[in-house]
Amino acid sequence: MRENAPVTADYKGDYQELVDEISELLGAPATLESRDFELIAFGAYDSEGDLDASALDPVRTRSILTRRSTSAVRTWFEGFGITRATGPVRIPRTPEAGVHRGRICLPVRHRGVVLGYVWLLDSDPGPTEQQLAAAMDVTVRIGALLADEAQHGADLTRELRAVLTAERGWQQDMAVAELRTALASRADALHTVVCVTPWPSADPDDAPSVRTVPGATALCTVPWGAASQSLALLVRLRSADVLTPAVTAAGRLLERARQLDRGTTAASGVAPARTGLAELATAWREASAAARAALAEPRLGPVAEWTHIGPFRLLTSLPPEVAHDPAVDLLLSPAHRELARTAEVYLDCAGQATRTAAELGIHRQTLYYRLSRVEQLTGLDLDDGEDRLLLHMALKGARL
Repeated sequence: MRENAPVTADYKGDYQELVDEISELLGAPATLESRDFELIAFGAYDSEGDLDASALDPVRTRSILTRRSTSAVRTWFEGFGITRATGPVRIPRTPEAGVHRGRICLPVRHRGVVLGYVWLLDSDPGPTEQQLAAAMDVTVRIGALLADEAQHGADLTRELRAVLTAERGWQQDMAVAELRTALASRADALHTVVCVTPWPSADPDDAPSVRTVPGATALCTVPWGAASQSLALLVRLRSADVLTPAVTAAGRLLERARQLDRGTTAASGVAPARTGLAELATAWREASAAARAALAEPRLGPVAEWTHIGPFRLLTSLPPEVAHDPAVDLLLSPAHRELARTAEVYLDCAGQATRTAAELGIHRQTLYYRLSRVEQLTGLDLDDGEDRLLLHMALKGARL
């Protein structure tokens, strides 16, 4: 990790001060977005109070409310060359695109690389060249801050991934020590871990920014199986009994996953709260287990807490070959899918025939016939407690 990293810097407050400085210089509200069009800070809209409702800009409103612009809006603005510009770019009003007011874009660069944009609503006569030049001087300071935050974020990403993927023992201990150094005083805070899986993109640019997820401390992608990956998020908490910040963050990440791939079926898991980082790897296993359970049993999701997944806490800790039992092979074949569901619902209902028949919407005699077929296919006795336990666990395990 690089030395003297500003691990406790209040980036959000610094950005807000710089945006307010630009607003004062130009006499107009300013908005700062990352190069991916994620909202970072914005000035007040008060100066536009004399506008009627038809002049309000839906693009700007959506950006502030959702903290992110759509890909179509991003493509449209980039068409004016803002990614290459080194000075202010004026963009005309285009009502058909939802842009009811003209824009002035001030590219934010650091060492020649565009890292973000400051946006202003254009007016008549608008800011002078001298005012815009003074504002561009402020963007240099914003660029340095964005670069510093990006470097620190990359450090945290690398070190969080190292903790979650390291072998147990001294390698994991060293990874935890590095992450603790990077987090400084925040390392001893109350945290939980969130897992979103599968994460639909391997492109680092598609990963959400920590600043857009309230309470987030660090995030990274982690391999998931042979060909996919999960997203891991470290979330600060105020109380061990209140996981709401983590559940809210998980919901936002799932929405981001759906934006990246409309066809994806992702779920999220949340581990119990812990103080410090010593049990971070265990928390990741719990969050991953909860996400797996939510994928296997939709009623648990789309965001599942590890403490609420019942028997899946045990089943997810077992290797796949251990959770399987040959007695259920025939029952789990596609031809007997309805019988397998009947058996699982019957066992979920604690063997109560009336409840089971009502749940399945069938006659009790139909239920008894199906259960006799289950016994024939598996060789198990549903009046025997141990056979019931074996069948129940095998059916649940098959979902994983």
